[in-house]
Amino acid sequence: MGGGARELAGYLAALAGWMAALAAAVLPQWRQSSYAGDAIITAVGLHEGLWMSCAAQSTGQVQCRLHDSLLSLEVHIQTSRALMVISLLLGFFGIIVSVVGMKCTKVGEEDPVTKSRIAVAGGVLFVLSGLCTLAAVSLYATQVTYEFFRESTIPVNARYEFGSALFVGWGAASLSLLGGSLLCCSWPAKERRGQQYHRQSQPSTAREYV
Repeated sequence: MGGGARELAGYLAALAGWMAALAAAVLPQWRQSSYAGDAIITAVGLHEGLWMSCAAQSTGQVQCRLHDSLLSLEVHIQTSRALMVISLLLGFFGIIVSVVGMKCTKVGEEDPVTKSRIAVAGGVLFVLSGLCTLAAVSLYATQVTYEFFRESTIPVNARYEFGSALFVGWGAASLSLLGGSLLCCSWPAKERRGQQYHRQSQPSTAREYV
């Protein structure tokens, strides 16, 4: 795969990952009512996310309510919120920086070395964005798992399990990490050749001096 094609594939993967992370952050299905257990009689399905909680009735009507207070939220929700916001900001700047540094764009094409460095910087931003998304989703999933399996008087079919937004978040993190890694492979070829030439020429120079 050529350098330009690799950059384009990495950019498209990272862009898809950022859009998926945005969808995961907005969706309220970070955890949902569990349907495990023997006697399952549920007329209302509960969903909770980072910003709101929803109740879906069997008639198809859905009612959502935003979380009232920020300070009254649990620590893992506040932490996941912060990580997702940081992830989206890093990904947004990565989108802008990568467009400038990609070979298929006309911006700064008179200096290909600097242009490649900018592409690498965009890839690093995408990698950091993917790591933040991965940390946020994994932290929330760990808390859901702990609350599901801990000993409690709450019946199993009244507890919460993984929601669809968590799987969207894991997919978003994977795409961002993959796209960012491909963009990080755009290190300036001129510098690589210069470093290789320097390593090859240094021993011969030492022999001539002796």
